[in-house]
Amino acid sequence: MNELIEKRRSIRKFQSGKPVTREQLNQLLEAAMLAPSARNARPWEFIAITKREVLSEIIRIHPNTRMLETATAAIVVVALPPSEGPVGYFPQDCSAATQNILLEAVSMGLGTCWCGVYPVDDKIASLRELLKIPESKIPFNVIAIGIPDETPDRRGSFEQARVTYVE
Repeated sequence: MNELIEKRRSIRKFQSGKPVTREQLNQLLEAAMLAPSARNARPWEFIAITKREVLSEIIRIHPNTRMLETATAAIVVVALPPSEGPVGYFPQDCSAATQNILLEAVSMGLGTCWCGVYPVDDKIASLRELLKIPESKIPFNVIAIGIPDETPDRRGSFEQARVTYVE
C-alpha cells in the first residue's frame, strides 16, 4: 500500500506559530488541480487563508473547525457547479481534489483536517458571506493545514465483509 495513504491522518492539533508558506500552499494547490474530474471539467476554485482573523471567524461560524485555533493555514475548496456538461459530478471532483491536498500534505510533513461544509445550507451561507463567494459557487469544505503536534493512531482497516466480487 502507498505510504502516504498509510500515514494520512486527520490532525486536530498543530504546532502554533509555525507558518505554512505560500510556496507550500501552492504545492498543495497544484496537487489539487491534478485531480481527475468528470470530462476534465475541473469544477473548482480555491481560497488559501493564512490571516488569523479569518481563521478565527471560520471557527465561529463552523464550530467543527476548532483545529483552526492552532492551524496556521486553511484552504477552502469552492465548487463550481456546471449548468451543462457533466452536471452533478462536482462533489466527486472536489473530493478528489481535496484528497490530493491531504496526501500531498503528508509528503511535505504537513498535517490536515478535512471539514465538510457542503451540503449544509447554513454553513454554506455563512462561509459564502465571510469569504464573499458568489451565489453561483459553493464553499465545499475547509481544510485545516499546519505542522502536526500529534500523531493519531491509524483508524480503519481492510474489511473483507464489505467487499463483493463479481467475477
